[in-house]
Amino acid sequence: MFIQVKLLRGLKDPLLYQAPDEWPTKNLVGTIVHVPLRNRVEVGIVTEQYAESPDQITFTIKEAFSIEAFPDDQHYQSFIKQLSNYYCVDPIHFIKRTRQFIAQKNTKERTRHEKKKENVACKAITLTDEQKTVYTFLAKNIITPAYTPTLLHGVTGSGKTEVYKKLITTAMAQNKSVILLLPEVTLATQFERLLHQELPSSITLHGFHSATSPREKRQLWKNVLNKKPIVIVGVHLPVLLPIANLGLIIIDEEHETGYQEKKHPKINSKEAALIRAKLCNIPILLGSATPSFSSLYNVSIKRWHFFQLKKRFSGSFPTIKTVFLTENKNRKKFWITKELHNAITDRLQKKEQTIVFINRRGFSFFVQCKECEFIFQCTSCSVSLTLHKNNILTCHYCSYSRSLPPQCPKCKADEKKFLKKGIGTQQVVTILKKLFPHARVERADMDTTTNKKKWQQTIADFSEQKIDILVGTQTITKGYHFPNVTLVGIIWADLNIHLPFYNAAETALQQLIQVAGRAGRQKEGSLVIAQSMGDHPIFNYLNEVDYLNFYKQEIASRKEVRYPPYVRFIEIEIKNTDETTIENESQDITFFLFDQAKKYPNTMILGPSKPPVHTIKKTHARKIYIKTDNIKTAIVLFQSINFLCYKSSIFFTPNPGQ
Repeated sequence: MFIQVKLLRGLKDPLLYQAPDEWPTKNLVGTIVHVPLRNRVEVGIVTEQYAESPDQITFTIKEAFSIEAFPDDQHYQSFIKQLSNYYCVDPIHFIKRTRQFIAQKNTKERTRHEKKKENVACKAITLTDEQKTVYTFLAKNIITPAYTPTLLHGVTGSGKTEVYKKLITTAMAQNKSVILLLPEVTLATQFERLLHQELPSSITLHGFHSATSPREKRQLWKNVLNKKPIVIVGVHLPVLLPIANLGLIIIDEEHETGYQEKKHPKINSKEAALIRAKLCNIPILLGSATPSFSSLYNVSIKRWHFFQLKKRFSGSFPTIKTVFLTENKNRKKFWITKELHNAITDRLQKKEQTIVFINRRGFSFFVQCKECEFIFQCTSCSVSLTLHKNNILTCHYCSYSRSLPPQCPKCKADEKKFLKKGIGTQQVVTILKKLFPHARVERADMDTTTNKKKWQQTIADFSEQKIDILVGTQTITKGYHFPNVTLVGIIWADLNIHLPFYNAAETALQQLIQVAGRAGRQKEGSLVIAQSMGDHPIFNYLNEVDYLNFYKQEIASRKEVRYPPYVRFIEIEIKNTDETTIENESQDITFFLFDQAKKYPNTMILGPSKPPVHTIKKTHARKIYIKTDNIKTAIVLFQSINFLCYKSSIFFTPNPGQ
């Protein structure tokens, strides 16, 4: 018997090998094997198998060495095939990702021992009547497996995590594994600690993400090979694992765009999880205080099951107050209105805590010369540099940085002529420390979360009330429970509303509701102050109990202009380091697709266009969009490009931004 093997690294073309006599004669396709190549051993995947040697072979066929141990997941190959077809990606991409952690070397962890779960008595999980309804429905579908996509709309602080914990214990009792997905690594690590503390010690739990140690990843793989029932917590990777006894998938904060990978191929973990659950015929639970429009649409169109948790577990909903920054300008600092200043003063006197939200890190968005209007730009990206503390200008896309010079590079005007426009987390911290010199102020943004130890310490200090005011970006808008927070101040509430995306209002409101939901989770009389440059209809829905009314209004507009979820909106991204080449090729591809699209009804080609950030690390980008009723049409159109010859890299994203 002979096998065709595609190596996981190196050569792109498959190689032919002879299978040892003792190997099984069936179902070798998809198997991971070790094969000889020159004087070394390589790892590859079997793509074809033959009973006899193909004709016209003029070279000596070497014998493969061994089959690598792989979990006995009967649905895995079908899952990978569907996923690769949907994203127009070679299946080998997913095999590589599942194997990466096996070969990952121990570095700092070599002398570090994994913490063992303490054998502590866990409190019994007591559910409210609302929670019991959700649990009872899904529990029966775990015990008697059935694909039941279920959307849980639970207001902030309503106890969605309690439902998750109860379902996990039920799955474990059935010897079934559970995947729990979170939209960010920081949130995943927090959930790990929470579940370690609150689930029975008999339950084995693993993190599987960028912050997981190589040693724990190998232990996870060992448990998967042995079909041990486990809980796997992560962002993107868990859903790509082969798991023979998978019984439940939970996706928390299901509305978050963090499930969409930032680099190509841009796999969406939520979409992949839905494909996985359907193939495995198991329940999948998607939870959020602000469900995505696509999921709410699926409730009505695809008959997803829908449950609500309308009551907070404790505390009460905060009072929402919108304040306009353009009014009452006679104040100490422009970005802190009198209303917010007075509210922070009141909380400090009461020994209560405040969260201040601004979805921009740094000190100022950009620096501009008043004399000649010069703006400091990144040398490799089409973005302005953000001013940070100590007069450091930084690009948030490629990390290029430089000092702010003493004079304008263009007109040589003195730095006193520089305008520092906008505001970021660092400037907010500086302002608050001046306004409230006795308050303990810290920040939480991408700059601080990259230092895992410092981030964990900041969260711990805030939880233990060692910090009075926490200034943060979207990192603090979801998942965290701070009982003593009774005030949330939103510095610039309409900052993201006018971005050039069809779902800008949806994502902006979701973010505002999520951060507002940090207030009043365990106390009465909490307050949210949303500062804005101007008025906007979404401010009528900042009270999260009105969220579904906003959906009804917005979804009607989407239908009228044919945007998702009523149609598929597919992105084709073209990249090249040469701007002339990408201009010409993006035009050629657009014309070609426009001509091909005439064959398909209700299909429209848009573009090519420059994205808002169209150059990153000296690589230029153009985008083409396909609006169509059928995803299969978009896939056929994209695959037709493969028959043409272009110098640019071309990428396919079936559901950008969802």
